[in-house]
Amino acid sequence: MTVTDSHPGHGAPATPERPVRPPRADRSNGQWKVDGTVPLNPNETWKQEDGGLNVRERIESIYSKEGFASIPPQDLSGRFRWWGLYTQRRPGIDGGRTAQLDDSELSDEYFMLRVRLDGGALTLEQLHTVADISREFARDTADISDRQNIQYHWIRVEDVPEIWRRLEAVGLQTTEACGDTPRVILGSPLAGIAKDEILDPTPVIDEILERFIGDPELANLPRKFKSAITGHPSLDVVHEINDISLVGVLHPELGPGYDLWVGGGLSTSPRLAERLGVFVAPDAAADVWHGVIRVFRDYGYRRLRNKARLKFLLAEWGPARFREVLETEYLGRALPDGPAPAPASGPGDHVGVHEQKDGRFYIGAAPVVGRISGSVLAGLADLLEAAGSDRLRLTPHQKLVVLDVPADRVDATVAGLEDLGLTTAPSPFRRNTMACTGIEFCKLAIVETKATAAATIAELERRLADVTPQLGRPISLNVNGCPNSCARIQVADIGLKGQIVTVDTADGPAQVPGFQVHLGGGLASADRDEAGLGRTVRGLKVTADELPDYVERVVRTFLDQRIDGESFSEWTRRADEGALQ
Repeated sequence: MTVTDSHPGHGAPATPERPVRPPRADRSNGQWKVDGTVPLNPNETWKQEDGGLNVRERIESIYSKEGFASIPPQDLSGRFRWWGLYTQRRPGIDGGRTAQLDDSELSDEYFMLRVRLDGGALTLEQLHTVADISREFARDTADISDRQNIQYHWIRVEDVPEIWRRLEAVGLQTTEACGDTPRVILGSPLAGIAKDEILDPTPVIDEILERFIGDPELANLPRKFKSAITGHPSLDVVHEINDISLVGVLHPELGPGYDLWVGGGLSTSPRLAERLGVFVAPDAAADVWHGVIRVFRDYGYRRLRNKARLKFLLAEWGPARFREVLETEYLGRALPDGPAPAPASGPGDHVGVHEQKDGRFYIGAAPVVGRISGSVLAGLADLLEAAGSDRLRLTPHQKLVVLDVPADRVDATVAGLEDLGLTTAPSPFRRNTMACTGIEFCKLAIVETKATAAATIAELERRLADVTPQLGRPISLNVNGCPNSCARIQVADIGLKGQIVTVDTADGPAQVPGFQVHLGGGLASADRDEAGLGRTVRGLKVTADELPDYVERVVRTFLDQRIDGESFSEWTRRADEGALQ
């Protein structure tokens, strides 16, 4: 028998290549094409019993009418994610109790709702709609995530069908924004407008969305599947930390196309993606994406969820075997060898004012760690309208870019952005600090992040104003509320992993919010040729209150000790542990 694209829980029986074997103690990793499809953990069981996409009908016809109490646990904590819905953290539960309570005890009767914005693209009409939903249904919340999404909080299940109706009326969706699915596709914010673009990835992103997002045959993956596609030479989609990335290159004989990267991801077991060494023509890119996700679906590890990301399969197989399986079993043809991307041409966050290839301008602006609001979005929509722009893009760095601004409206647009708290000339600390959602709303978090990061930025701007011009390359500061690295702590100059820290007080030892420190990580950029994971220093932890003190101290030590113009990351790799304290 051969494997088809029909799987349990989606209306058709599985037809595995090999007979299904019963579980046994020495079973391997639960790969469908090797071990059969008998589920090996509770998540795999309920996904096969009823696919996550099927819950939408129940949300619309039952739960939104009968309320939160009508939602059974498996839909609430599982299948709702297939439609971008997570219960948010119940207020008043401190970080020390995060690991002590189960999901039902941590959950409030409100949801985070994630709107997937593939390529980070919003039209003016869509921006108005997103702003209105925030103000009407989400208590004016709206965060820009580092996956180019908008995230709401305080969403009631009773309001979800109306929110879907409004989003879908303007071409937006929450389909597979979470869950074991193909998540949002990161795309260059400058797609189609940059002077130096190698190629426009928009047609590929659109084709993948049209053909594959919401497809039941791809809606039961071992874990989440993160994608990124760019044709811009700034390498602006953090390609090294996605499950699949297509990065624009110029082949000496075949012209513009993509270099294929596979198997990146961070969390508690960080691993950088690897090149397969192939050249992907633009008209083949969607099919290659489809091939890679099916390799993951069929060969990905399903026994243990903490070993189920694609990076673990690639670590075992290596890029050569992965390429062979992709070409022979899924594409039916060999892909040509191809070149690696050139070093990044400039910053990938696109902050500032820049000319487009059509003579108009794009303007990149920085909120504070992605925290905005529906009111700010509404003001932004009014500003775009006044500028004659119909397009906005979000970035994978928690920034935003206004497109198509005529030259004579640039100054007014920059001033209008500043009035909204969105600066086009941020300090290095504001520009290069990111933060995850944190304990305010996230059930996994141990510490607060957004306000801590914002307060730290303000302090560093004040304390380090005298040495900021000496920094040269900006120093990135990423703040995460738990070990899962949503804010990419291992690839920041200073990465902070939230945890409870014990300190001595006059009344004896006390537990307070704090961070473990990672130093010297980074992704390929205009200032760094290669990506690398940061180092940890044994015993190096700081409390949240001490964070500005620590960053100021380590930055000043770096400036005192650096040689030959080395970067902060280079210095941390050679510095002794005492200098990093």
